[in-house]
Amino acid sequence: MPNLSRNALAAPLALPVRLCCLALSGLGVVAAPAQAAGFIDDSHGTLTLRNYYLDRDYKDGGAKTAAREWAQGAILNLESGFTPGTVGFGLDARGLLGIKLDSAPDRSGTELLPVSASDKRAADEYSRLAMTAKLRLAQTSVKTGDVSIFLPFAFASPSRLLPQTFRGTTLSSKDIDGLTLNTGYIDRINKRDSTDYQALSIASPNRRFNGAATSSHMAYLGGDYQVNPDLSLRAYHAEVADLYQQDTLALLHNLKLGDGVLSSDLRSFFSREDGSAKAGKVDNRNLSALFAYRWGGHRLSLGYMHASGDTATPYLSGTELMGMSELTMSSDFLNARERTWQAIYDYDFAAAGLPGLKSRLRYVRGDHIELAALNAEDRKEREFQMELGYVIQSGPLKNLGLLARKSIYRNDFPAGAAFRDENQTRFLVLYTLPIW
Repeated sequence: MPNLSRNALAAPLALPVRLCCLALSGLGVVAAPAQAAGFIDDSHGTLTLRNYYLDRDYKDGGAKTAAREWAQGAILNLESGFTPGTVGFGLDARGLLGIKLDSAPDRSGTELLPVSASDKRAADEYSRLAMTAKLRLAQTSVKTGDVSIFLPFAFASPSRLLPQTFRGTTLSSKDIDGLTLNTGYIDRINKRDSTDYQALSIASPNRRFNGAATSSHMAYLGGDYQVNPDLSLRAYHAEVADLYQQDTLALLHNLKLGDGVLSSDLRSFFSREDGSAKAGKVDNRNLSALFAYRWGGHRLSLGYMHASGDTATPYLSGTELMGMSELTMSSDFLNARERTWQAIYDYDFAAAGLPGLKSRLRYVRGDHIELAALNAEDRKEREFQMELGYVIQSGPLKNLGLLARKSIYRNDFPAGAAFRDENQTRFLVLYTLPIW
């Protein structure tokens, strides 16, 4: 990793103190008058430290040859319990802090840190305080303020230094046995390398849509139904006002087969423009199937994804879609008319007597790609990923996680495409400390 200044080395040591002051100052505003049993007794807090190094080594001969940065992050989560009574009230606070350890204008832009548009310099540090009010009635909970969404059509991206969140109100209910209902109204997004809320927009790599168009809000409704321990069904409808609508259907199934378990993951996304269609035409149907067989410490997965219609698969800028393209490193594999194959091999070394050590090999290949804005048809892309992670199981560093990820990505896209030939490397050190 790059050399560090004395200030950069000292900065992480101040993270717990600074974040505690940041989040406690917000929580303390309402905690004092709410000294009811449950609000305090059922509260808890955690401090998560993330040390992240990301290196994109571009191989396509472009003017920019690399994006390479190193940063230290910290996330302080303080969650209250609920006040007693039929309807319980509570409050959560989250303090977030990111500190630059190494960057330069000619290699910034990894999305670990905010970057100035004028001189391409990454911020030395960035932070924010996020507050969430909540209430609970039976098995139904409502949250308003800063909220997280991990749903098929808008999966808050976990792949950088700090989490990506939303501003709005969400409701989740489990009052019906086996059924989890989710609905919500979102009007702003706080991206993973930002300190403020921004208007919702559509992801537009390769100029798929009008990425500058914004929406006043997103509304969604749907749920997950656990038919039995081995079968679950999922259905959602989401509307991003004046941009697009999207329906999601999924079936997840496990089947005991021989010495292992066969898992089936079938998903579909049906998308079209909404209202005034400020982002342009949206016409896409995305169908995918992923089958995995697990035995012992081994897991082998094979999948296929098929996109049809006149446009790419839409999703909110700053988020990911839950499906076959989830957690890819260099491309989203969601271009218009793309056909995608993938194979994954996971191994859990606990089966060999080394608990905490896991590995993954993954190959993804897309073809038949249409890039209308770049006047390109029948293009191809491919990505090979390698991952190795270890969580320390005992001793003074118990639960410290180490993760190394490597990808090799190539395509035959024309100049100006968003996804570039690259070799990408990521190193992540993660530790979560319970405070109380």
